[in-house]
Amino acid sequence: MSQSDETLIAGIVAGDREAFAALYRRRRPDVYRFALHMTGSPAAAEDVAQEVFLAMIKEAGRYTRGRSVIAWLLGIARNHALRRMTERRHEPLPEPGREPGREADPSQAIVRDQDVPARRAARVPLPVVYREAVVLCDLQEMTYEQAAEAAGCAIGTIRSRLHRGRGLLADALRNKRWTDTTRPWNGISRTRFAG
Repeated sequence: MSQSDETLIAGIVAGDREAFAALYRRRRPDVYRFALHMTGSPAAAEDVAQEVFLAMIKEAGRYTRGRSVIAWLLGIARNHALRRMTERRHEPLPEPGREPGREADPSQAIVRDQDVPARRAARVPLPVVYREAVVLCDLQEMTYEQAAEAAGCAIGTIRSRLHRGRGLLADALRNKRWTDTTRPWNGISRTRFAG
């Protein structure tokens, strides 16, 4: 029988290595995926995930019982990701077909994978607060309450950021598709049309 996240945190506070290993295995994919979407860099996401779990060992005693453990961990990840993003610019994501840490239905994966590079490219330049809301709610599938807790803001704030972020993301994707399909000179030298 699997223990709850809260029970595992209590075990970590008591020094139980098995509790740490169990929580790490359970929540590391969520933390890594969040960090990857925020930083845009697999290497930075790995570093952030490691930093989160090291911080968790030290800070487990500060966890407030009743709070969502995943929201608490993503709040820590948020701080580390923001620090990393301000330290240096991120590199573009590679072109893999699948979002990290997710198993998908193969037929849905084919449809989704066609737009993954475009969605990633559009998400990275979003302002951080909007990107964070989209990642927490749409990609991490957190509730508004959990997302607000992780972001350290009110539920209304996360809802408005999510709405604005979705709009900006849709505009970016729409503009990219329009630009890619309407340029007659794609792959052809422009000088041929000059005269």
